[in-house]
Amino acid sequence: MPRDGSDPNGAPARGRRAVARLALPVALALGLIGVGALWRYAEALPPLDLAAASTRSTVVLDRSGTLLRPFATADGRWRLPVTADTIDPRYRAMLVAFEDRRFANHPGIDPVAVLRAAIQWLRNGRIVSGGSTLSMQVARLVEPRRERTLGAKLRQMARALLLERRLGKSGLLDLYFALAPYGGPLEGVRAASLAYFGREPVRLTAAQAALLVALPQSPETRRPDRFPERARAARDRVLDIASARGILTAGEAEAAKAEPVPTARRPFPMLAAHAAEEAVATDTTAPVIRLAIDARLQERLEVLASERAAAAGPGLSVAILVLDNRDGRVLAQVGSAGYLDSSRNGAIDMTLAVRSPGSALKPFVYAMAFADGLAHPETLLEDRPARFSANYAPENFDLTFQGTVTARRALQLSLNVPAVELMDAVGPARFIARLRAAGAAIQLPREAAPGLPVALGGLGITLTDLARLYAGIARGGTVPGLLRRAEAAPAGAEGRVAESVAAWYVADILRGTPPPENALPNRIAYKTGTSYGYRDAWAAGFDRHVTVVVWVGRADGAAVPGLVGRTVAAPMLFDAFARLGLEPEPVPQPRDVLAVGPGGLPPPLRHLRREAAGAPGPALRIAYPPDGARIDLGLGAAGHEGEGTADGPALALKALGGVPPLTWLIDGQPVVQTPRRRAAWSPTGAGFARISVLDSTGASDSVSIRLE
Repeated sequence: MPRDGSDPNGAPARGRRAVARLALPVALALGLIGVGALWRYAEALPPLDLAAASTRSTVVLDRSGTLLRPFATADGRWRLPVTADTIDPRYRAMLVAFEDRRFANHPGIDPVAVLRAAIQWLRNGRIVSGGSTLSMQVARLVEPRRERTLGAKLRQMARALLLERRLGKSGLLDLYFALAPYGGPLEGVRAASLAYFGREPVRLTAAQAALLVALPQSPETRRPDRFPERARAARDRVLDIASARGILTAGEAEAAKAEPVPTARRPFPMLAAHAAEEAVATDTTAPVIRLAIDARLQERLEVLASERAAAAGPGLSVAILVLDNRDGRVLAQVGSAGYLDSSRNGAIDMTLAVRSPGSALKPFVYAMAFADGLAHPETLLEDRPARFSANYAPENFDLTFQGTVTARRALQLSLNVPAVELMDAVGPARFIARLRAAGAAIQLPREAAPGLPVALGGLGITLTDLARLYAGIARGGTVPGLLRRAEAAPAGAEGRVAESVAAWYVADILRGTPPPENALPNRIAYKTGTSYGYRDAWAAGFDRHVTVVVWVGRADGAAVPGLVGRTVAAPMLFDAFARLGLEPEPVPQPRDVLAVGPGGLPPPLRHLRREAAGAPGPALRIAYPPDGARIDLGLGAAGHEGEGTADGPALALKALGGVPPLTWLIDGQPVVQTPRRRAAWSPTGAGFARISVLDSTGASDSVSIRLE
């Protein structure tokens, strides 16, 4: 040590400090020169086209902006629209701290990071860190290049400068949030958050935010659904940095590390799948489509449909439509019991399928009769055996008759004979014309002229049109136009299905219909229906504000024994109303309602009487051959009535009762139609055969025989 006490190494130390003090301004000067050169290079590059980077998945939202269903881009990628204000702020803080902590202060490139990367490259002979800023990463995403050369890096830096000037910091972040890769077809933080966590990125746990920060660095090798341990390690490194830089406390970081990493991708939301698909098919260019549907109600009803279809049996589907009576907005549209359930043909939207409504159309027959002054809710009707037009004798569902009943009681019990009697009075053609004028696309079988059976469902209608007609009753007779988009302006009424007083009579009657088992009475006005052959079960209900229609059946139209509207669809209707979360309100009473005073109704309205076209005759039955008979073909026609034919010996057929003409069927196939009660049939061989006969009223009888 020198005698003067000075440090023998002092001069060199001071020299190194002096060099260090000079190095920083020199580096900054060189950095500024480099940035200037990059600016000139950037301005010489061809213009950057951001159109491809702006392509997003089409998304369908509900009325409040909740995602119902996204659709992949044309090249099969999930790139959902997202902005900074729809992302958890903690995720953004972690992203900047981990990827580019000087992001707020640099112009697109970070000279300090670039200088550090260059020194590490010179020192190690290889790239240790790339010095990439978030701006440079966005430039690489917008203009992807496979080569990893110095020229490619310089071009990326130049593009970053241009993007900063063109978009600003917030615009750059929006692009990163939308384009960052997360493995496979997932691009953007929103798609990744939905796929890995099943939630929007607006609110994430610390562990979830850290994982979303870590994945884009190496999206394919860190995919949690394939490499969960690598994903966990990368996530934990982000959590350590977030803790070190004060974004998280040490305790929060440790707790986040204990959270499991997702090991599988979740399906994207698919609420109102049919409605979303129809909306996209209608408007192929709109990136965002907002429907009038309420996502929370839609989800509740989809769960209801799925649960009840599973309980009802294999192959059965369910459709539910909810309309706002004020303007016809579609609040929920459940097209099937499960869009992806192929066993129930779930991809078919049954709200648009043409089906037979059964008795669900009876209220509109009564409404016409009330409006025409033919009847009143307290008018007496006859529910007794009757034949109409000489060949039509309807029966009730339970094969019984109630005798003399009021119109109110007849509709509440869904009696068939009174409904047909009223249809006969108002006229089937007029009735169909009224429904069509109200906007319902009615289909008649084989373009036949309307007949009395339309009162009992002998026509085709969609659930959507049926719901609009019932909403018309709730609105005092005016049928609303259908509004599917949230932003659509009310279009007003499309037609009138009933006069206001008649509509209220029907609503008041249906509100008193006995409810299903375990349901409260007098809450909603409703009507059920069951189509011929047990193919469709219906329940339609409404209060002052909302109309709900439920359909249950097979999408292929096959018969389902025991499928009855009252026992299958009605309980579902009442459950659907309960899930609306609103207390039902009755339809308000209009003026001019005819109240029944002490003297009763005026004489013309007291009793609807109709002259019968003819009293019912004896029941149809097969007199020969008897049921269970064995018949020897070798005997020919000996001992039987009938004649032989070229095809072999003829078997005589004889019926008693019924209304001719009669149609004879063998094993379900018609073989002869005759105005007489006798016919002949030539069997083609031995074996069992089922012989049936139908008369003009639809009555039938059958026997089984054995031919030897």
